[in-house]
Amino acid sequence: MLHTRAFTTRRGKQLPFTPMGFGTAPLGNLFAPVSEEAARATLDAAWDVGCRAFDTAPFYGLGIAETRLNPFLRAHRGEQMVLSTKIGRLLRPCARDQRSAQDHYFDTPAREVVFDYSYDGVLRSFDFSMERLGVDTIDVLLCHDIDAETHGSVETSEQHFKTFMEGGYKALERLRSEGRIAAFGAGLNVWQMCERLARAGDFDLFLLAGRYTLLEQDPLETFLPLCEQRGIGILCGGPYNSGILATGAREGAVYNYELAPPSVVERVRKIEAVCAAHRVSLPCAALQFPLAHQAIVSVIPGGKTADEVRRNAAQLEVAIPPAFWADLKTAGLIAAHAPVPA
Repeated sequence: MLHTRAFTTRRGKQLPFTPMGFGTAPLGNLFAPVSEEAARATLDAAWDVGCRAFDTAPFYGLGIAETRLNPFLRAHRGEQMVLSTKIGRLLRPCARDQRSAQDHYFDTPAREVVFDYSYDGVLRSFDFSMERLGVDTIDVLLCHDIDAETHGSVETSEQHFKTFMEGGYKALERLRSEGRIAAFGAGLNVWQMCERLARAGDFDLFLLAGRYTLLEQDPLETFLPLCEQRGIGILCGGPYNSGILATGAREGAVYNYELAPPSVVERVRKIEAVCAAHRVSLPCAALQFPLAHQAIVSVIPGGKTADEVRRNAAQLEVAIPPAFWADLKTAGLIAAHAPVPA
């Protein structure tokens, strides 16, 4: 059973995160459809293992993930948990063949994404999410994917960044000051933009996906120390780097939502060799590693089935020998100064 460890926001509000959170992108039919029954069973399994932090976004399934959370959240109304969702993408009805993200999300409503990081856009997104989720408040609101990788160019990203800091950011401040949200931040796959935002405003939390993992530790140099200094929490999304740290270096392994390149496959093979020498499961090591850093509030793997959720929770309880981490460092497979589980 997972135990709550509270995170204190920069305004002194305590949020009861659990070491493992639940990310709902898979329940938005990421890569393959999920039935309503299976989605609810997965959410129930997350609750049963003690998970009390649930992250979602309008983009996940073009509204499906949020609406699937609705009856689950109502069933647990009044119970202690942390709910986060995101702003930056509004959903607009469109022709079915014009749906957004058809290569990643399947069997979705006929909706297209409209990026909007403005003051009014943030407030509208918040209201729409409240309706889909069926809640009265949302604990954490995150600015979603404001980076150049998402928007295709530095120029477009810069335009959105300017719009957000001059508009959407002020809307988040208003919502926080009014008590309609407890905290705000940003959710990205790019740590450099997280760091830029952290230096530009008064953020409580960042959801950083896939960039602080057993494979990648670049944020150790400047971003994570900045977060420690300012008391900013990090929700560590994508601890399996979209799959390869769960499946291992097999044919067709996925990294960063795409087919893993040979260099990544080879590095994972080397990590697997150290795992084999110490009889350590690769997914166990991948899930436990980020939590050793003081700035990490919760690790958030996705889960498509109830069995996956139960397996993830069990992996947090497995003891890993200190010699395993030492050998990874000696082999240069993780940063020498990376904190490791005790």
